[in-house]
Amino acid sequence: MISLAGITKYFHRGSINEILALEDVNLNVRAGDFITIIGSNGAGKSTLLNCLAGSYPVDEGSIFIDGENVTSWPEHKRAGEISRVFQNPLLGTCASLTIEQNLALAARRGKPHGLGLGVKKQDREFFQENLRHLGLMLEDRLKDKVGLLSGGQRQALTMLMATMVRPKVLLLDEHTAALDPKTAHQIIDLTTRVVSENKLTTLMVTHNMKQALQLGDRLVMMHQSQVILDVDGDEKARLTIEDLIERFYTARGEEFSQDRMLLV
Repeated sequence: MISLAGITKYFHRGSINEILALEDVNLNVRAGDFITIIGSNGAGKSTLLNCLAGSYPVDEGSIFIDGENVTSWPEHKRAGEISRVFQNPLLGTCASLTIEQNLALAARRGKPHGLGLGVKKQDREFFQENLRHLGLMLEDRLKDKVGLLSGGQRQALTMLMATMVRPKVLLLDEHTAALDPKTAHQIIDLTTRVVSENKLTTLMVTHNMKQALQLGDRLVMMHQSQVILDVDGDEKARLTIEDLIERFYTARGEEFSQDRMLLV
């Protein structure tokens, strides 16, 4: 589904502030893979997702989605193939629009636009049915402005909007990091269910090693702009948090220590 070949990305290239964010990254993602991505701060995790989504152009390398070279595609064109959920719950929805208006926009993603009613009766019935599955009592609040919702409710709504029209790729960029633990757990449960039911090809960035081990069927670790670990199947199932920390230090050429805060 996804092929990244030799992806290299600089920021402020040629200046005194030059940063090498990604260096010769190669990654092949099968259709239906659910990959968790971890790594230290500045490792290139979010940059990788932004390059895949077209938010950042790459300096070297190529990006293929479902066999099509999208390297030169702008972000808005890739949006027909890729859905995203960001760390900030405020980014995935429009606060000044109602719940049904936000859902109507999501339902028309990738479709031609014209003049007509934004929300029809059959749309409301469809939206209510989908909202009911969230278990947040939002199905009877279609006329409420999204700005009235809590952060967790908005993030759940964003997940629904991102997957209402089945994307080829779902990108989750630390989408529970800004939520309280209870709400974050609810969003993770929702994520697992939505990804599983729709068999979505998913890349999820997280700083939480426990999440990275428990979720998905494949784990990628990044450090200093490169992929240093890529495991799946039984090998991933056998990994522990201690294993991850030890492998991280080994990749850095350092002795293993008990500094568990580095990747959490």
